[in-house]
Amino acid sequence: MKRTSDTAVVVKLYLHGKISQHCECLAPQAGCDEVEKMAFWEEMNLQLSEIPVEKRLIIGGDMNGHVGRTREGTEKVHGGWGVGERNDEGKRLVDCAVSFDLAFVCTWFEKKEN
Repeated sequence: MKRTSDTAVVVKLYLHGKISQHCECLAPQAGCDEVEKMAFWEEMNLQLSEIPVEKRLIIGGDMNGHVGRTREGTEKVHGGWGVGERNDEGKRLVDCAVSFDLAFVCTWFEKKEN
């Protein structure tokens, strides 16, 4: 386990003969100042860049963003079943997913609006 900051921890798990890396995060809320948000995303990008591409990576936690339903230009990372509109924090999430070739698994399945 590697605690990367007050808001993130990376855990390596050995499951079924393979190493899986889990990053649990708590991103700054929408109302936090931009300096705090930028510091979080810089740290997140640094941590993700240190994980080898061939390793499994699962990111969980509360990223405090909405990726929305629109997937235009992000079809590789977004399944099209998001809810609502993408907000600024969601844009940061999408940018991160595109940069590190990650996917929003929850957007590949239809959900109820409520």
